[in-house]
Amino acid sequence: MIKVLFVCHGNICRSPMAEFIMKDLVKKAGLDSSFDIASAATSREELGNPVYPPARRKLAEHGISCSGKTARLFTPADYEGYDLIVGMDRYNMRDMRRISGGDPDEKLRLLLGYTRDPRDVADPWYTGDFEAAWRDILSGCEALLNSLRGKIK
Repeated sequence: MIKVLFVCHGNICRSPMAEFIMKDLVKKAGLDSSFDIASAATSREELGNPVYPPARRKLAEHGISCSGKTARLFTPADYEGYDLIVGMDRYNMRDMRRISGGDPDEKLRLLLGYTRDPRDVADPWYTGDFEAAWRDILSGCEALLNSLRGKIK
């Protein structure tokens, strides 16, 4: 089983979108039993809050539910427990390194680093553009899944 954790600042927009998009992709590929997928925050600001309504609506437009998801904090134990920890932007990556005490096992990756256009996923909390976030995250998750297919046992 491959354990993947998606991380963003508050765990109410981008990382839960990535969590549920990836779960949907692996289910459609018939690989859901090969993955454990979750998401977390680098900040305590939104802990316990549900997925932000515009992010929830964007997922629902594509038939994806995120019901029951609430924001939780990324911890050093997550670094030990997950095989791959995927950040949405360079600020998340910096915070993930700080929280995990570095990246000695080289588990920390940028989501769009798996694509042909490696860059930050724009934060829809600030831009209000959840469609652009959807496209970026879907592209990143598709590329990530393709890169992991050969590692499934």
